[in-house]
Amino acid sequence: MTASATTPQVRHISLASPFQDQKPGTSGLRRPTPVFQQPHYLESFLEAVLQTLPGVQGGMLVVGGDGRYGNRRAIDVILRMACAHGVGRVVTTTDGILSTPAASHLIRTSPGCVGGIILSASHNPGGPEEDFGVKVNGANGGPATEQLSDAIHQATLTLQAYAVVEAAAIPLDRPGHHQLGTMAVEVVDGVVDFVTLMQKLFDFDQLREFLGSGFPITFDALHAVTGPYARRIFEDLLGLPVGTVRHGVPLEDFGGGHPDPNLTYAKPLADALLQGDEFCFGAACDGDGDRNMILGRRCFVNPSDSLAVITAHATRVKGYRHGLAGVARSMPTSAAVDVVAEQLAIPCHETPTGWKFFGTLLDAGRITVCGEESFGTGSDHVREKDGLWAVLFWLSILAAERCSVATLMERHWAVYGRHYYSRHDYEGVEQTAAAELYGAVRDRLPTLAGQP
Repeated sequence: MTASATTPQVRHISLASPFQDQKPGTSGLRRPTPVFQQPHYLESFLEAVLQTLPGVQGGMLVVGGDGRYGNRRAIDVILRMACAHGVGRVVTTTDGILSTPAASHLIRTSPGCVGGIILSASHNPGGPEEDFGVKVNGANGGPATEQLSDAIHQATLTLQAYAVVEAAAIPLDRPGHHQLGTMAVEVVDGVVDFVTLMQKLFDFDQLREFLGSGFPITFDALHAVTGPYARRIFEDLLGLPVGTVRHGVPLEDFGGGHPDPNLTYAKPLADALLQGDEFCFGAACDGDGDRNMILGRRCFVNPSDSLAVITAHATRVKGYRHGLAGVARSMPTSAAVDVVAEQLAIPCHETPTGWKFFGTLLDAGRITVCGEESFGTGSDHVREKDGLWAVLFWLSILAAERCSVATLMERHWAVYGRHYYSRHDYEGVEQTAAAELYGAVRDRLPTLAGQP
């Protein structure tokens, strides 16, 4: 245990002028790493968060991130600023590694927790010249509401100074209890609680038997946050061979790759499943562990179909045998799940893009499962999308049905019909040109109704 002998002195650092570009998006504030490395930039946004998040004084915060470049420095700054703002307790993790769904679970199960600060730019690349992000979650474990995000933004526009204490960095190399002035800092194993939750939701004995019966799988962590979680689950608990988890060590630059689980950026995995015969199942997750890609031998499962299949087979899975209260999808997601919901006689909701909109329905108990076309799927076990949860759900369905991914999809389409759907990502497009294209399409909308 480390402790400050006396309460560290609080310093108030004046700003020459407030930053005008700190409006959070649907998943927090994301900017190129060099922007966050500007003097006072990170601290300014954190000051606005700590001034705005309800219950900070004397409350508890969860802090962690996906391990990208800048993660350790940001955690140190958060701890020293949290102390200056009178936070009572902070829980962080060994090496600062904490997936977004695991953070949501930790927030929801920690008494007195008022929210969390997650350091991630999700599926964006990491490194000194790449991207960094700061995301705020509320006491329910979900993304900040629009009202809270707007309040944080307004605070950044008028900020004159920020408060921070001077103190040595808290060691994150192992679990332990520390004291920073009057603030307790607990470093925990960020994997344990999440894995325990997965064991409650899924039948690990069934999975172990199925996967050991000649159904080889591979999982690509893309050198991002899910590596330690996946190794604990697949290799330690389910007894799969060492090496089942590819790229399982989190790296600050994700090994120079792009931690986005799609056919472009997880191409080696896709090639292994779509062109090879070594594996029956493959999956990948993104930078912070909330997105997933599902593959079978010669079969890619698009995210819209994935949500529909999970909904159709939910009662075959341990934690969902009681049935679903309802389902929800984002507006751009195909209507494949709508057909399933209709046949199951459960409500199906359509929401704007943004997981916080699912959170409202989850908190109200109106849905159990939800998903979006951008490779995000989740349920009421947390208030974030959850990549590893989706992978375990798929494996549980396959274990119950005793079939391949391709066969499962063929059976599904035979019952519910097939919704053809495709997503195209355009990256690095010049902003003005993109805005003009979007405007032209929007202007044509009134004339498109009824057109083939």
